[in-house]
Amino acid sequence: MTNKNQIKIFDTTLRDGEQSPGASMNIEEKLKIAIALEALGVDIIEAGFPAASKGDLEAVTEISKIIKNSKVCGLSRASKFDIDAANSALKYAAQPRIHTFISTSELHMTHKLELSAEQVYEKVIDSVSYARNLCDDVEWSCEDGTRTDRDFMCRTVEAAIKSGATTINIPDTVGYSVPEEFSDIITHLINTVPNIDKAIISTHCHNDLGVAVANSLAGVAAGARQIECTINGLGERAGNAALEEVVMAMKTRNDLMPYTTNIKTELLNKTSKLVSAVTGFPVQYNKAIVGKNAFAHEAGIHQDGMLKNSKTYEIMTPESVGVSESNLVMGKHSGRHAFKEKLIELGYDDIGDNAIEESFNNFKALADKKKNLYDEDIVAIVDDQVIRVNDIISLKDLSVVAGTKGPQTAEVTLIIDKNEHFTKSSGDGPVDAIFNALMHLVPHKGKLQLYQVHAVTEGTDAQAEVSVRLSENGKTVVGQGSDTDTLVASAKAYINALNKLIVKREKTSPAKMSSIS
Repeated sequence: MTNKNQIKIFDTTLRDGEQSPGASMNIEEKLKIAIALEALGVDIIEAGFPAASKGDLEAVTEISKIIKNSKVCGLSRASKFDIDAANSALKYAAQPRIHTFISTSELHMTHKLELSAEQVYEKVIDSVSYARNLCDDVEWSCEDGTRTDRDFMCRTVEAAIKSGATTINIPDTVGYSVPEEFSDIITHLINTVPNIDKAIISTHCHNDLGVAVANSLAGVAAGARQIECTINGLGERAGNAALEEVVMAMKTRNDLMPYTTNIKTELLNKTSKLVSAVTGFPVQYNKAIVGKNAFAHEAGIHQDGMLKNSKTYEIMTPESVGVSESNLVMGKHSGRHAFKEKLIELGYDDIGDNAIEESFNNFKALADKKKNLYDEDIVAIVDDQVIRVNDIISLKDLSVVAGTKGPQTAEVTLIIDKNEHFTKSSGDGPVDAIFNALMHLVPHKGKLQLYQVHAVTEGTDAQAEVSVRLSENGKTVVGQGSDTDTLVASAKAYINALNKLIVKREKTSPAKMSSIS
């Protein structure tokens, strides 16, 4: 590395992030995120775990075809089968990386692998050597590294580097470590492993104790030069170190952390919204950097300070992370050109003309309903349009009878493969009636695991954004929908989830009702 203070950003949203329950993505969604990550300036994109499933192998393959500036990485266990799968998926990559791993803690070796330390040591040598014969760029991880015996860790790291690993990753797999300890682990490796200078040390910290970002930064201060992280901190259990937080921490406190990255921070907010829209995982309002309230000030003392000098209560500018300084700028009299310029300002500079036209029409329709329009409304409209591009099923009409007397009923008309289908159902409340009607029109065995509603903006005329999670035969999908009518948004979200179930079943002919029933 030419710049010793340059930190490589290794994004694993598409691999570790997707392992969050309910966050699975189809190939089209993964491609969108991969393109966004490359535009963001991510150095390495871990695109998936090719040996895990046919879908993962296909996704990594397709991502490899289109990504040129970022390295594309495939994960593999310490087996020839996994490594061959990763290599096969990466065959089109301009800059491929194979990332292989094995557990090294006594707990994992004994109870998970049922292998001795010596057997694990031999597997490290065999797997890394095999991977290096296929690919020049090999990363090796000691899973559960922070609970691994230090001497054994040093021994396996030395062996991995001798076998050809160019990056050594130290994962805090279960989020057990704390900053002082994690820093000490990295320092111990640098001071003990004789060939450590031949590899880049990486961090991969989980957030079970809420210190994943702090641990990652402590690792960098100790000598690590790659951070593994995800957009919005997405990941298993409590998630991973959040990319936007580690990057902005180093940028904002460059006086204490004099490190640089290739991340274009002005795209952080846009990328965060994309990942949230695709996965259905909303970003908490008080989330650092990209949360809705990250640059909001309500307390009078704060507002007074902000009016006098924004630096009194903001340690970074909203623009530095891609948040528009103004919100209320669009209305029902706005034209197409102004709308298109607003989309560019909000980061939507790569959607097609057809999507822009339909989004504009939906914007005008919303402007007739709402007194005030905000940036968040436009984002919701565009996201709602983008996630519905390839839908087989769409909502034509919805009429609901609700109230205290009951019964609550819903009349629903769907377009399924260009044909209209109508039904009327009742239920325990209007949402239940709608979902019963949709189940009648599109029979399936999916179980509703999540139904979540939140307002996009303030006010009684705010758009509702609904997320629905369905699980069927081990396949989990998240659907989304937005509308000023919460019931319409609910129907859209459920229909979006049904469309994703069709993709999951790998049915390609929507003409037959059997493909959706």
